[in-house]
Amino acid sequence: MIFWQAFLDALGRFLTKGGTVRASHVALSMMLAIFPFCMLALSVAALVSMTGLTSSQADLGEVLTAVFGAWPDAIAGPIESEVRAVLESSGGSTITVGAVLTVFFASNGFDAMRIAVSEAYHDSDPRPVWKQRLIAVSFAIGGALAVTATGVFGVLIPVYLRYAAEVLPDLPFTFDSHRTVGVLVTTFVPLFGLVACHKWLSGVVRPVRALLPGILLTLVLWMAIARGFEFYVRNFPTYSVTYAGLAGVIAALVFMYLMAAVFVLGAEYNARLGEIAQQTRRHKGDP
Repeated sequence: MIFWQAFLDALGRFLTKGGTVRASHVALSMMLAIFPFCMLALSVAALVSMTGLTSSQADLGEVLTAVFGAWPDAIAGPIESEVRAVLESSGGSTITVGAVLTVFFASNGFDAMRIAVSEAYHDSDPRPVWKQRLIAVSFAIGGALAVTATGVFGVLIPVYLRYAAEVLPDLPFTFDSHRTVGVLVTTFVPLFGLVACHKWLSGVVRPVRALLPGILLTLVLWMAIARGFEFYVRNFPTYSVTYAGLAGVIAALVFMYLMAAVFVLGAEYNARLGEIAQQTRRHKGDP
């Protein structure tokens, strides 16, 4: 089967052509970018809260939910508590103080993803360096805006649904608004983010249809790894014995490495499918 053969070829290419190194680069860069990205997102959320749509505490909770919602609780808990402490102590000062550095460090993770996805697709990025950095910065700011929008809708949608339930009490269904909104956030935010990364981070723009196989593969493997890794951390406390107080950080770093490896593998998978399709067209004599 073409899809299975493409997966095996992509896996072999990942293991032998530097995929593990690219995944390490992405994982470490994203780990270092988490704090500044959350600070950037909270700064944007603070601006939104000035409109009266949400409160600052709600903004903080929704920011952390959007960023760590798909993480296993055993892994996200220690990191989220540290991020919360930093964000609560800094308040909204990041809007004016060190804003440029915050955006720059937050964009480093996306720049690492740009390099990884371009190499996985075997593309040489033709864009100048300033444009590459501008794209990474745009992803950081756009991600912060997306997180803020998710937080706003996460607050507003349950309010409107409760109002609708009061006005129309005879609706033929029940709706657990908070749980449903949380599921939608943890499903569609990663999906939209993957589409954006595959389509615009790489130096060559591809149609979304050609990107979907690798994106779906990434999502499925992400969910499987998240469940398996959470089970491992909860039932085999190796990290606590080996790393003591650093166990939470090390577990989060390993988890991010696995997520980054799957992300790179998904791009390799798309690239291999594209090569097979091109070889098939040549064999048939199509241009």
